[in-house]
Amino acid sequence: MGRHFVLDSPTGPNEALTNGEAFLAGISSCGVTLIEKHAQETGVPVKRMEVTIEGARRLDAPNRFQSVSMRFTIAGVDQAQAERLVETYRER
Repeated sequence: MGRHFVLDSPTGPNEALTNGEAFLAGISSCGVTLIEKHAQETGVPVKRMEVTIEGARRLDAPNRFQSVSMRFTIAGVDQAQAERLVETYRER
């Protein structure tokens, strides 16, 4: 296709996303896509969605994540609907 995606090493030269940042971006993007598709299929009126993702690296193995946390903010739905949508993502 002729497309290029540049990733940077965590040690530099700090000109692009690092591998870990790209990994987290992919996971959060996948979450948004899955939730949007499920909402559309089930008629849940999602108007807007934001996801925040954070990853903590292990000190003894910096190439591994100790933890990853995601927070979804979903507009256009009530709390119960939002929780069901996020649970759909967690189950997949």
